[in-house]
Amino acid sequence: MSMSWADSVSAAENPAGAPSKSAYVPPHLRNRPSTDPPAQASYAGAAASLGNDHSGYGVPNVVGSRWSGQRNEYQSGYAGGGGRGGGWNGRSGGWDRGRDREVNPFTNDDSEPVSELESSAINFDAYEDIPVETSGDNVPPPVNTFADIDLGEAVNENIRRCKYVKPTPVQRHAIPISLAGRDLMACAQTGSGKTAAFCFPIISGIMRGQFPRPPRPRMAFPLALILSPTRELSCQIHDEAKKFSYQTGVRVVVAYGGAPINQQLRELERGVHILVATPGRLVDLLERARVSLQMIRYLALDEADRMLDMGFEPQIRKIVQQMDMPPPGVRQTMLFSATFPKEIQRLASDFLSTYIFLAVGRVGSSTDLIVQRVEYVQETDKRSHLMDLLHAQKENGVHGKQALTLVFVETKKGADALEHWLCMNGFPATAIHGDRTQQEREHALRSFKTGHTPILVATDVAARGLDIPHVAHVVNFDLPNDIDDYVHRIGRTGRAGKTGLATAFFNENNSSLARSLSDLMQEANQEVPAWLSRFAARSTYGGKNRRGGARFGARDFRRDSSYNRGASGGATDYYGGGANMNSGYASGGYNASYGTAGVTSAWD
Repeated sequence: MSMSWADSVSAAENPAGAPSKSAYVPPHLRNRPSTDPPAQASYAGAAASLGNDHSGYGVPNVVGSRWSGQRNEYQSGYAGGGGRGGGWNGRSGGWDRGRDREVNPFTNDDSEPVSELESSAINFDAYEDIPVETSGDNVPPPVNTFADIDLGEAVNENIRRCKYVKPTPVQRHAIPISLAGRDLMACAQTGSGKTAAFCFPIISGIMRGQFPRPPRPRMAFPLALILSPTRELSCQIHDEAKKFSYQTGVRVVVAYGGAPINQQLRELERGVHILVATPGRLVDLLERARVSLQMIRYLALDEADRMLDMGFEPQIRKIVQQMDMPPPGVRQTMLFSATFPKEIQRLASDFLSTYIFLAVGRVGSSTDLIVQRVEYVQETDKRSHLMDLLHAQKENGVHGKQALTLVFVETKKGADALEHWLCMNGFPATAIHGDRTQQEREHALRSFKTGHTPILVATDVAARGLDIPHVAHVVNFDLPNDIDDYVHRIGRTGRAGKTGLATAFFNENNSSLARSLSDLMQEANQEVPAWLSRFAARSTYGGKNRRGGARFGARDFRRDSSYNRGASGGATDYYGGGANMNSGYASGGYNASYGTAGVTSAWD
């Protein structure tokens, strides 16, 4: 009998008589029931659910452009692609089929079951006075409660299961904008509920919409694509989206590098409506012709500034502009991040059509919820100073039993060395960085979340988006070169309106960051040490300070006077969504060369 790849590796590593080693199972598959019912070929079943429609796959006969048909003309019964799982949720059609077999994601936490301790501890009062700024044409008004938003009963029930009391500022504004079908570029503080802000409208839209059936078997045709820069963030978004889509019939699948691709292919074959992916693995799936983007109606980029920065931009442009994804105006695009530098806004505007810009003041780094401390420490003294901090934190018992400490360093080698040194000195620690295998990274995060190793040493791979409860202290052992990265790092604590502590070790090597760091602390009503003010006074703006203005992580670059002068001279009309995209889709088209080679990154 033939063995799978995982079984053959396990047999090689475990000779006869030795205890067998279990095969690696990605986190999104670990709670699947042990016995899956045999999949049935069900395109016929889904076709039967279409009634007497014999026009192929339920697509109306449309003359002219492939995008000229209206959604309300399509027949229902879309299965999300795949050769086995036709119909909603991988069975033979109908929203209700398969719901009873769906694993309850609300009892599926690696660290601890969902409890009142974490869910009800959100400090909503911290959001009341947060400034909000919107720009664009005909901005839909915000809402005050989830009851004011027509998301559907199934989604509303999941909101209650999540114990969400009322929407956060970014949710109040972003959800109505998205439900109105508008493109959105949103800059909101860390830990403010951005994932729910784009997941709720996507799930609701898929439930209400009517879409054509996929034209090919064994190829996935998702309706929504959510891209994120890291594997860990993709898994986190997938877990949250599973909660929001529970008992709705909307199927969410995740694809990321570092895990066996065959398991992800099997999941895609069962059918997919929302695909959460990292860019590298998605490009791989597209080139294997296992995923098609031609039916995408919703595109969301989380941590969009990182996604469009440097090495990621070619991959994103390849996915969005050079494959078969519908153009702006046909699909709806939502970009979210805690920081949106102006040059990244210019890049992002290529993917948007008549979009709305939303800026929400940062709850964590613009108020006193995160206490920021900067201490002058020479390179040679950093380890002993860190040990003093950890000893003081342990002896004072200021934080509870579950309090966690996240230590950021600049290099992968430095992360390994500091982890080893902490363990040798009696501090249980683990490390995460791009050179660790996916299994090691998942084990490190799980060990950190559960408190088995309450100290996590990390590079910037853990700086973006990760929502880890009970992180009481973030230590910038090595300061980043970019003030935006500093904002994201300290945002790992003080999430959801809670308090936190951020400590940074500063020395002469960080002098270029002094002025932007000093201004950020002043803006956040933090005490700025006199020595840091002296450093700032004699330095120019450094650290790639690209933030757009006081109290906001960014401002709409379209309001820049220099941009307005350029636009009047015939430059791209960014308010109109970018002439280069609206006219360039035909020239890039489906037959465009794949062009830029995919850039491999430790983030993916």
